[in-house]
Amino acid sequence: MKYIKKLLILGFHSTNLILIIFYLYPGSIFGYILYGDSSIQPQLTRDFIISSNHLYVFIILSAMGIIAYQNTKKIKFVIIYLLFLSIILELFHLIIPNREFEMSDLFGNIAGVIFVIIIYKVKYV
Repeated sequence: MKYIKKLLILGFHSTNLILIIFYLYPGSIFGYILYGDSSIQPQLTRDFIISSNHLYVFIILSAMGIIAYQNTKKIKFVIIYLLFLSIILELFHLIIPNREFEMSDLFGNIAGVIFVIIIYKVKYV
């Protein structure tokens, strides 16, 4: 069980690092890989009121973090970190070339984190 916990924590930190790299890169890495053009951002599903791509990514990252750190003293820190990360990464788009700050992206980030926090609170608290 301890091995699985360490693997979950490693997975969360690795995913977190990859997300930060993708988020701060001046352009779309996926767009470059898929279309050969870093100015094109692939879309998983159509956006609703908030950005669907951002919602999905932050649901996955938040779920990984909360599952990895549940029943530890660090869970509150992880929740605060995820909320802070969801805001600060989008704010960086104000200064990164070829990236744009969008409120729908910011709300998608925050909604993804809050969605997982609510499920965690209902299920475990």
